[in-house]
Amino acid sequence: MSTSESNFNRRKFLRSSALVGAFMGLPGIATYSRANATETVEKIAAPRPVLGKSVIGLKVAPIEKVKVAFIGVGMRGSGHVRQIAALDPKAQVVAICDIRDEVAQKSVDFLKSKGNKKVKKYSGSKEAWKEMLRQDNIDLVIISTPWEDHVPMSVYAMQQGKHVAVEVPAAYTVEDCWKLVNTAEETQRNCMMLENVCYGNEELTILQMVDQGVFGTLTHGEAAYIHDLKDLMFSQNAYYQQWRLKHNEKYDGNLYPTHGLGPVAQYMGVGRGDRFGHLVSMSSLEASLSEHAKTVESDNEFFNRNKFAHGDMNTTLIQTAKGRSIMLQHDVVSPRPYSRINALSGTKAYHEGYPSRLSIAGKGHDWLKEAEYKAYMDKYKHPIWDHLKEEIKQHGGHGGMDFVMLYRLIDCFNKGKALDQDVYDAADWSVVTPLSGISIELGNIPVKFPDFTRGKWQEERRLGIMENL
Repeated sequence: MSTSESNFNRRKFLRSSALVGAFMGLPGIATYSRANATETVEKIAAPRPVLGKSVIGLKVAPIEKVKVAFIGVGMRGSGHVRQIAALDPKAQVVAICDIRDEVAQKSVDFLKSKGNKKVKKYSGSKEAWKEMLRQDNIDLVIISTPWEDHVPMSVYAMQQGKHVAVEVPAAYTVEDCWKLVNTAEETQRNCMMLENVCYGNEELTILQMVDQGVFGTLTHGEAAYIHDLKDLMFSQNAYYQQWRLKHNEKYDGNLYPTHGLGPVAQYMGVGRGDRFGHLVSMSSLEASLSEHAKTVESDNEFFNRNKFAHGDMNTTLIQTAKGRSIMLQHDVVSPRPYSRINALSGTKAYHEGYPSRLSIAGKGHDWLKEAEYKAYMDKYKHPIWDHLKEEIKQHGGHGGMDFVMLYRLIDCFNKGKALDQDVYDAADWSVVTPLSGISIELGNIPVKFPDFTRGKWQEERRLGIMENL
């Protein structure tokens, strides 16, 4: 082997080791590499010591009016502020925090225009959110910040006695997923990921069908986040400091798994009788971001940049403990029409989204005709969408799913019920990001999932949203 080949292989080894170490969330580059891939994947799946008590089914005393604080009120957070404000008197916004004072002030001004004169603003420094979380008049913190801030903010909030609702993905390293789980168990606080798609009309209807046996035995699902975000990611006025594009520059893998995966996981009872076993991941070549970088303004930080780690399309295959398979895709750069796929296959029925269509065993070899399809969807429509019909029209949010999600979150606290999603869901769905990246860096090998529930996934239980409202 020539000296140049040796140097190239060493650089490749170091890069692979460093990236695997980053996805693990641990320092040191010599431990995690293709040279000891088996040891690496065993470390990922190794059982962890119990530091607290399980929070499966966690309930707290009813809170008549949930006092809510926000960290991050930019593109996503400002919409949550408006919808929580619409739930008054079930909830009240008591504090707003954003590093950008003018952004925080917009939400404060909105709340004051709605009669909330006591909301307090925190801004002006990177530590302002900690000052806010140390206040005693907060029950719930809603976090809508760049991904890298989710875990430190969630952990600190729980340690201060607050419940947490955090945007997706909740974490993007293996260690950070464990930090969320361990802190929730130690503090006995809720940590729910705000996966709004689980509250979509179509998704809840399919969940009803599964619950009532329409699909028979479930065997396979397909999920995705396919959404052309190039213009937004390169924009200097959209994502704060172009944070989302920076992730695509540094990492390969499925960076945003939960919108498509969350509903499929709920259909299959993941964490409630089944669990994710292992995955295999691979990505296509990267082309779209490099080509788009040539077209942006010359003062853009990413002008003419051509070293993006993330392939245009990532495809990840997951197998569950019961032997079910899931195909999961991530593509935020190609001109493909938006899709989450939302496909589910069972022994008696098959559904596929975008457009939504249904096939039933014994009814021919094609999709149901429009009238029969509508009859099924009407029959199994989840009652919450009729219960909140007028509020959904008024407050919306991604077709209404945002409002339904936040309504359910607050209503569960009002009534002292367990939340629909728990910290184990947040960890199970989010950990796909680092595991897919590790699979790619180690040569597309199978990577086992950690068991965040420590064996309690085997206990079958229904989702709260499927119980009486």
